[in-house]
Amino acid sequence: MRRNSRARIGVSLLLVAGALGLGAAPSTAADTPAAAPSAIPAPSAYALDAQVDRALGAATAGTYLDAKTGKLVVTVTTDRAEEQARATGATVRRVARSAAQLDAAMETLEAEAKITGTSWGIDPRTNRVAVEADSSVSARDMARLEAVAERLDGAVAIKRVPGEFRREVLGGGAIYGGGSRCSAAFNVTKGGARYFVTAGHCTNISANWSASSGGSVIGVREGTSFPTNDYGIVRYTDGSSPAGTVDLYNGSTRDITSAANAVVGQAIQKSGSTTKVTSGTVTAVNVTVNYGDGPVYNMVRTTACSAGGDSGGAHFAGSVALGIHSGSSGCSGTAGSAIHQPVTEALSAYGVTVY
Repeated sequence: MRRNSRARIGVSLLLVAGALGLGAAPSTAADTPAAAPSAIPAPSAYALDAQVDRALGAATAGTYLDAKTGKLVVTVTTDRAEEQARATGATVRRVARSAAQLDAAMETLEAEAKITGTSWGIDPRTNRVAVEADSSVSARDMARLEAVAERLDGAVAIKRVPGEFRREVLGGGAIYGGGSRCSAAFNVTKGGARYFVTAGHCTNISANWSASSGGSVIGVREGTSFPTNDYGIVRYTDGSSPAGTVDLYNGSTRDITSAANAVVGQAIQKSGSTTKVTSGTVTAVNVTVNYGDGPVYNMVRTTACSAGGDSGGAHFAGSVALGIHSGSSGCSGTAGSAIHQPVTEALSAYGVTVY
């Protein structure tokens, strides 16, 4: 359900992501999803997800990958929607809450519980809005959040997470601008010109970007969007023609050949210049994150580890570009809460493509 570089320059500008993942929000035993699959979806799964989105729109309460079979599951609440979903060839599951009901729950949270340090998004596996509250949320605000959730008739599940949600800028070593270090995501092209996309809260900082601290400028900002969204674009101005690959931090690279929207339940990778390649699972889409300097909407939540400096890095699965790293509440052991901006939105906004 949707609402709507060069490969190496001294240090690599493209960071490869490890498989991402997010834990599901608390739920009853009856609707607790199975363990997340470790397989990367086949290209046909992304195509089917897009087909379902076009065919059903708000008539589906969301899609996800079945943990055991790896097949796309479409959640519906009506006979008509079930008929439409089956016509696409997808597996169908009847659920209690419609897209409209889940959207209404998120609108209530937006209006009554917009608390810094919280995020919420739809987990179609539990048919709920999965809310996370970080350690900065006070007992008073937590009580307020819980009171709002209680009135929503089980549509909202709340989970405390360690650390604090932050847009992650400092500490990375991939691209430098305005005294800060971020990570580049994917090299893209338009009309023969080469660019890279990164986080908007990074491109807000500076118009000029270098491959090393104090180094010569390799690219100039041509667009930036943060808050509300979190993406920006930098055009290479040093005459280079970088490859469309990402650095796997093991001496090899991964060719990126296409872009798609992430599907709940899938394995993905995240790469940033601080934590390098980390892995996890997608656990929620249509996510709102309430950062201290403004909210971002329609993001994707995962369980990948990340830290300051990973901002703008790559989230991907196989050769498919999925997202631009935005932030997280940190990492506990091997479990994180990395948030990404869907890359398809940025590509569409700037009229560019991966290659």
